[in-house]
Amino acid sequence: MAAYRILANGTRDFELLAADGTALGALHYSEWFSFKAVATLADGSAFQLEPKGFWGTTIELKDHDKVLLNFKMNWDGNIILKSKLNDSSHAFVFKTKSMLKSEYVLRGRNEQELLVVKPDFEWSKFNYNYTFTTTEEFEASDSKALLLLTVLHCANYYMTMMSSAVTTMIAAT
Repeated sequence: MAAYRILANGTRDFELLAADGTALGALHYSEWFSFKAVATLADGSAFQLEPKGFWGTTIELKDHDKVLLNFKMNWDGNIILKSKLNDSSHAFVFKTKSMLKSEYVLRGRNEQELLVVKPDFEWSKFNYNYTFTTTEEFEASDSKALLLLTVLHCANYYMTMMSSAVTTMIAAT
């Protein structure tokens, strides 16, 4: 198992760090409350995360025009990821592990847990930092840094969608 830290710098910039503090990548959102972002790896390669379609409910991870991965929220609140990273197809599910502890999990085939996401709200900065704990199977991935940044985007997407739903329900009462 390995651990990673995601540190927020404001509301639009996030840095992915290994347990020893080595920078592995970053996620930068173009605007506050936007789903459009750029994931940059330590080697300088950059990938675009962009909403697709009229409602923008599907998010695509692209290397220029090539779609490497896409995800969208399912009717039950789970986020389904379909990956073609490393030229092989994989499907993942990002979902709530524990509502009381605000933990999320990424599961692979056969519901196998691959990583756990623990958000940590920092009141003084009014943003979230995260801790990711991964399994050995996840660590074997050749694209783990890019997948970690995508899961970060899923966590931000999930919390934005859920807070929007709660706000709508409160406003309706």
